[in-house]
Amino acid sequence: MSNDIKIKNGLTIKLKGAANNIIKKAALPKFVSINPSNFHLIIPKMVVKVGDSVQQGDVIFFSKKDERIKFCSPVDGIIKDISRGAKRKIIEIIIEVDEKQNTKSLKKINHETLDPENIKNILLSSGCWPFIKQRPYDVISNPSDDPKSIFISAFNSAPIAADLQIILEDQKEEFKNGIKILAKLTSGDVNICVDKNSSSFINKLDGVNIHTINGPHPAGNVGVQIHHIDPINSGEIVWTLGAEDVANIGRYFNTGIYNPVRTIAVSGPPVKYPQYYKTISGTELNKIIDDAGIDSKDSLRFINGDVLTGSTVEHDNYLGFYNNSFSVLREGNHYRMFGWIPFINNKVPSIYKTSFSWLFPNKKYDLDTNMNGEERAIVVTGEMEKVFPMDILPMQLLKECMAGNIEKMESLGIYEVAPEDFSLIDYSSSSKIEAQYIIRQGLDLMISEVG
Repeated sequence: MSNDIKIKNGLTIKLKGAANNIIKKAALPKFVSINPSNFHLIIPKMVVKVGDSVQQGDVIFFSKKDERIKFCSPVDGIIKDISRGAKRKIIEIIIEVDEKQNTKSLKKINHETLDPENIKNILLSSGCWPFIKQRPYDVISNPSDDPKSIFISAFNSAPIAADLQIILEDQKEEFKNGIKILAKLTSGDVNICVDKNSSSFINKLDGVNIHTINGPHPAGNVGVQIHHIDPINSGEIVWTLGAEDVANIGRYFNTGIYNPVRTIAVSGPPVKYPQYYKTISGTELNKIIDDAGIDSKDSLRFINGDVLTGSTVEHDNYLGFYNNSFSVLREGNHYRMFGWIPFINNKVPSIYKTSFSWLFPNKKYDLDTNMNGEERAIVVTGEMEKVFPMDILPMQLLKECMAGNIEKMESLGIYEVAPEDFSLIDYSSSSKIEAQYIIRQGLDLMISEVG
């Protein structure tokens, strides 16, 4: 079954430095990190301590609220450090990687003979469950829930983001196996969304709903796809996964080995060799940065994720658990005289045609992080709606999130959104408010009050 969805509102930001179609296998890192902040609202309960030896797939910690949800080591090694913050909050677990990876030899798991409960137990015990997130709230899913459907977005429309078709090229069988496994976890449909302008093996899959999406960013956001295909109402749950995470689940059932592969696009205008690197979740980034020809001495912004939703990190940091992109921009630490005057700055594309850049729709830009101003006490009516392709009033929803009005947040569609859906508002809004942060705070309030 195939359906066509056309997204009209949005914005395509054309940046230089997209990754070339080259996949390079990254060297085995010296250290990997497991960062609890990658798993929103998860409070870790440690199983190991500093100095302990761990093998690939061993449990490092589990969720304090639900002990069934486990987080496992991606490598053989030794627990080098457990960083703690205020009130002994666990900030990060660093594992020193053993140069000789003694991969466990386990048998293939035949999912066809298993019922949904057995499959859930395997995913929970193996460390694969955190791959599955849920809407509403954009958090790790509750194993006790019965989702009305499952959604996988097989393309990313964000600027210079990873091309998931390239990432899945050598993981086709694992992906297909992962889809079959996920189909047993819901009584509803498994929906996969692909770019209308690309051809993929996914279009030929049986037993799933294939939706072709056409339009500007955020057409690739799974929340936008859910909104147009199977909207979420109060009390309903939809599970979502990244495309490579589906392959990781399929790989585990094929081999019995927990192996959280991450193929990342290292991209951005300052990157000398923009390309893909096949590595593992939580890998250290400094070797990859150096190999891609990025001069860490320059004034650069390293972004763990894509340029709109990623988080700023240092050169010696680690890859995020869910990230398929590592982006680099130049720091915008310069002041532009009379920057508010229209038509004098043609280097920045404008949705208002206040520069001549709109005459060159296919031109790509070397943009930096300069915000060209600070937060302003003004919101332009109708501005947010131009880049927000949902039947939701974004400005009103943001206001109610700031006010903490739960009833109005519900009526305005808080259950359907995630912070990433507001990333273009962060980019284009004249008010320069932190819309993603406001939505995250609103969602957290809903979880604490409504559950």
